[in-house]
Amino acid sequence: MAGSARGGAELFFERLSMAQTQDERPVRALIRHDSAREDRLRAACVETHTFRFGGALDVRTRSHLRRNLHEFQPDIVVAWMSRAARKLPTGPWRTAGRLGGYYDLSNYRRCEHLIGNTRGLADWMKAQGWPADRVHYLPNFATDFASVTPVRPDFLPPDVPFVLALGRLHENKAFDVLIRAMTRLPSVHLVIAGEGPERATLEALTRSENLSDRVHLPGWVAESGPWLRACDVMVCPSRIEPLGNVVIEGLSAAVPVVGSAIQGPQEILSGTEDGLLAAVEDAEAFSAQIGNILEDKALAQRLRHNGRARFEREFAQDVVMARWSEFLDGGLT
Repeated sequence: MAGSARGGAELFFERLSMAQTQDERPVRALIRHDSAREDRLRAACVETHTFRFGGALDVRTRSHLRRNLHEFQPDIVVAWMSRAARKLPTGPWRTAGRLGGYYDLSNYRRCEHLIGNTRGLADWMKAQGWPADRVHYLPNFATDFASVTPVRPDFLPPDVPFVLALGRLHENKAFDVLIRAMTRLPSVHLVIAGEGPERATLEALTRSENLSDRVHLPGWVAESGPWLRACDVMVCPSRIEPLGNVVIEGLSAAVPVVGSAIQGPQEILSGTEDGLLAAVEDAEAFSAQIGNILEDKALAQRLRHNGRARFEREFAQDVVMARWSEFLDGGLT
């Protein structure tokens, strides 16, 4: 895995490697140099080796990976996202590429199988011409927040309802839409926990909409569980969201979720009473759905109950790990 220091796909790679190690499956994590990630993986007893994973001029990483894999003698090598797939060495092992988005499949020509973390993504791979028997749907699991103690951010006034959004401050996350939705929700506070290139733009929008006293951008939060458990509504307003790990985390925390009607959130929530959807780019629609939850306690309770049941049924660690074990032990051909 050669991903960035932060990101949902990268963090799930870590959680999956740790869970497989806990299950006593022989695992070796081959990653780009990242001291924090190395520390986390090794603290969880995941055997970890690091490589450069550079660009087109990096001709050594593949040979170093091949040498490492011949030493380890794996049955299956999973390339996690595009850069790892491009560097994937061939050998006596079976190969699979794991995608968390609609990436250029030419990057995966060294892979025999493909893994998508949503059904929509798996269907798209088949539509691109990949053989159906070599495409696999394996969802993410999320942290189980059921036992986490709710803690409100200490910068919020007492007793005010608050909406929580989590993620990188990037235009794809559409936090600008959520900020504009807050103009229609007087007395409600919004916390956007994350960092990224859109911070200045979002801060300027907050000031221009006269929301500086109700919209808070505290940066990355090391442990989001307590805030997630304490919020009144968790919102994922993304313009582009192939999966939406935060939606699954909201279900886990048993909080009402509002997601944009696109890609991953739509696949998870459409046609259910597990969460609500709002049209992409539609601040009025998001404010209406958030307002419905805040004003209707029975609806909020129903979403909490149904969302948690959905998490336990499809996205809990033991459920997803059973699917991964079936895939890994199924004798890929």
